[in-house]
Amino acid sequence: MLDLTPPRGSLDPIEIASRDEIAALQLKRLQKTLRHAYDNVPHYRNAFEAAGVHPDDCRTLADFAKFPFTAKADLRDQYPFGMFAVPRERLARIHASSGTTGKPTVVGYTKADIDMWAEVMARSIRAAGGRTGMTCHIAYGYGLFTGGLGAHYGAERLGCTVIPISGGMTERQVSLIEDFRPDIIMVTPSYCLAILDEFNKRGLDPRSTSLKVGIFGAEPWTNAMRLEIEAAFDMHAVDIYGLSEVIGPGVANECVETKDGLHIWEDHFYPEIIDPETGAVLPDGEKGELVFTSLTKEAMPIIRYRTRDLTRLLPGTARSMRRMEKVTGRSDDMMIIRGVNVFPTQIEEMLLSLDALSAHYQIVLTREGRMDEMEIKVEARPGAGDAANAAAKTLSKSIKDRIGVTAWVSVLPPEGIERSQGKARRIVDLRPKG
Repeated sequence: MLDLTPPRGSLDPIEIASRDEIAALQLKRLQKTLRHAYDNVPHYRNAFEAAGVHPDDCRTLADFAKFPFTAKADLRDQYPFGMFAVPRERLARIHASSGTTGKPTVVGYTKADIDMWAEVMARSIRAAGGRTGMTCHIAYGYGLFTGGLGAHYGAERLGCTVIPISGGMTERQVSLIEDFRPDIIMVTPSYCLAILDEFNKRGLDPRSTSLKVGIFGAEPWTNAMRLEIEAAFDMHAVDIYGLSEVIGPGVANECVETKDGLHIWEDHFYPEIIDPETGAVLPDGEKGELVFTSLTKEAMPIIRYRTRDLTRLLPGTARSMRRMEKVTGRSDDMMIIRGVNVFPTQIEEMLLSLDALSAHYQIVLTREGRMDEMEIKVEARPGAGDAANAAAKTLSKSIKDRIGVTAWVSVLPPEGIERSQGKARRIVDLRPKG
């Protein structure tokens, strides 16, 4: 793989500023954001008053812990535009979640917000190894989902040539990668594996493509999957993080030269780690739930938003800004199996260590009587033969030994699990509700 370390002079000055400079900028922007939210969003004014705090009470960064959290339910309660801090005529764009688990969460952007988003996305793509003049194949979905357009604007801001193919049409994805010869692909890791399957189905060597770097996000993925993708395509695989409630993709990104966690763009987004049960702020280095506050958003400032993502904050390495460790799961997709907490990424790590099994899997939860049952459906790799069944037994034993729960592992033939064009559906919970 090519060395894509960016020249030091190409970085934004804030990326290599001192921690004192970063903290001073954060406090200044945080105070302005609190005042903006209090003055213009009735929800925040009411929430602050109920908590007995006022924007003037935030004199240091430590004071910020006194302010209330924002949850996804708050955004749904204010559907559609109750969280906006500017008049509707100032909005340049509206995005929204799919709303598959309730009312969609709606987010708005002014022209300044779109400009800031393009800047942090350009910074993210550059950190991943992207350069001006490269061609970028964007296979994230376009539309109300923030992924495609966020990536698009950032790539154009960096000076890349954009191929806006969006998700789906896997055969065409492969054809355009072969014909247009992009340098960068931006896609969910699970859909990248579907693209890889199509290369193999056609008898094409994915290592012979022009791709130099893949920027993967929108779902948790493991370092084992990174290694598989890098080996398959002979390219760098780099993690990006974001969520629509905060801005979209581009909140944090790994640096290609280190790949040791995602540097958070702390001049625009203030991170905290809290105990998911008590809400207490945890020190850097301790694992807990990630909380974000926007520092420069106009249309929809977000205060202490509980992401439900589980990670920890670490010191900066390639940049001065702090890193977040790869997200290991979510506090709200955690499975509780007979009293044991289980995350899909724990199973994925073990699964990907077995050569006879593919990275395509699903966890099916059922209940027999009063007892929860967990079945892992996983595809065999082409040509694995009897080795796949032996690997399934190994996986079942590893889950029992390391996590402490019994899992039945069913081996399916290649393409036995339905492919996703976006986020993979990893968990199928068939247990009775209530």
